[in-house]
Amino acid sequence: MELKNQKLSDEKFFAERKEVLSQWETGKGVDFDEAVAYQKSIAPEKRFSAKLTKAVEDKTTLIQPRAGVALPEEHKQLLQFLEEEGEADLLPSTVDSYTRLNRYKEAEIGIQKSRETNRSMLNGFPIVNYGVDICRSVTSALKNPVQVRHGTPDARLLTEISIAGGFTSFEGGGISYNIPYSKAHPIDQTIAHWQYTDRLVGMYQEAGVSINREPFGPLTGTLIPPCISNAVAVIEGLLAATQGVKDLTVGYGQCGNLIQDVAAIRALDIMTRQYLDRFGFTDARITTVFHQWMGGFPQDEAKSFGVISWGAAAAALAKATKVIVKTPHEAMGIPTKEANAAGLRATKQVINMLKDQCFREIPAVVAESEIIMAEMKCILDKVEELGKGDYAVGTVAAIEAGVIDIPFAPSKFNAGKVMPARDNTGAIRLLNLGNMPLSQDLVDFHKNKLEERARYENRPVSFQMVIDDVYAIGKGHLVGRPRNIND
Repeated sequence: MELKNQKLSDEKFFAERKEVLSQWETGKGVDFDEAVAYQKSIAPEKRFSAKLTKAVEDKTTLIQPRAGVALPEEHKQLLQFLEEEGEADLLPSTVDSYTRLNRYKEAEIGIQKSRETNRSMLNGFPIVNYGVDICRSVTSALKNPVQVRHGTPDARLLTEISIAGGFTSFEGGGISYNIPYSKAHPIDQTIAHWQYTDRLVGMYQEAGVSINREPFGPLTGTLIPPCISNAVAVIEGLLAATQGVKDLTVGYGQCGNLIQDVAAIRALDIMTRQYLDRFGFTDARITTVFHQWMGGFPQDEAKSFGVISWGAAAAALAKATKVIVKTPHEAMGIPTKEANAAGLRATKQVINMLKDQCFREIPAVVAESEIIMAEMKCILDKVEELGKGDYAVGTVAAIEAGVIDIPFAPSKFNAGKVMPARDNTGAIRLLNLGNMPLSQDLVDFHKNKLEERARYENRPVSFQMVIDDVYAIGKGHLVGRPRNIND
């Protein structure tokens, strides 16, 4: 069937569902009506949608870590530690790499080896292999809502088991969990797979159960211009809403310039609302998530706390609904639970201190957000034009044409021509626009901003700036200056 941005028919959905639930034996344990009843039995304080709604009312920013290990009891204990010692408001279950690739046999081997060695031999929690009952044993043991975080191009079976297993939020999308994560998955295929996920969430919604959906904002997490990640978030929000999703959390990854970061969240919030309303999804709820620094971290633990705290400040001043927290062990591999909790407590301290401050309407932020929204509109208008009004069709064409082009992405379907670099204040600008359809005034704006930096550094605008910027944070700076300037 040809890809279109329209709600999946019951006939198509249930025919596909038979195939999905047969992918692994735990699929047989999913009963939709029973799962609806179980979800309705979950207390409001343990539901993502309820807690996010209250955070908006209270004008506060919730904190959420990343975490996941192979064995259920250890995973449960890890999450309990993070909600008690780390003071986490929201909890994750990060899925292992084999599950992300639908390689459940290898995940099963990883579970067996973890049991034999009594240590996690997987880099996450293999939800599909465990099935509904074990997932419920984890989610029911916690005081706070739990979200599934993963990175899966085809998350259909994972979604089925996750929601039936008591998780009340599910992350990802057909663009954001393909192009930045995968080399060879065709974009039309992953959009179709995520239409299934979103239709399933829509069916729970129609049955009286609100499941939060969160497109993945940071993309590759490396020098992503806000207009690109924001445009992808709006598209994934529209695609999800078409399938009946009513609770959306759109996200953004910290770039490091405070004005631009606050402006990006402001622009994302405004534009998502505008586009959902325009297409008739006025009853969809929108919240925002700010991801702390996704690039390289300093080796030094104390310096890492500086990076974490800066991300916490940006999230609080942008009034993001929640912030995804990093750990001071980012540069060293998988963090200990103690390091994870320490990052959470540091973040909560900063958020509490800044609770009554807001930067969203200061003139510099408003001006920067107007630029981001103008750039987003250029991209989204072109996607709509290419799809003749259909955002699923338009997205496939836009990625093929390089209209949507995600920097540093591994996908062979991504054009890879867009090249970002920082301006003289550390804001991310476009060194090479590739085939992005920006208006001439916006093209000139980016050119002037990078030339301003070049004059200050007494060097030409070049790819060397990109290289220097990628490594800058790990060396203690935001802008990758030539050595003589930093020294």
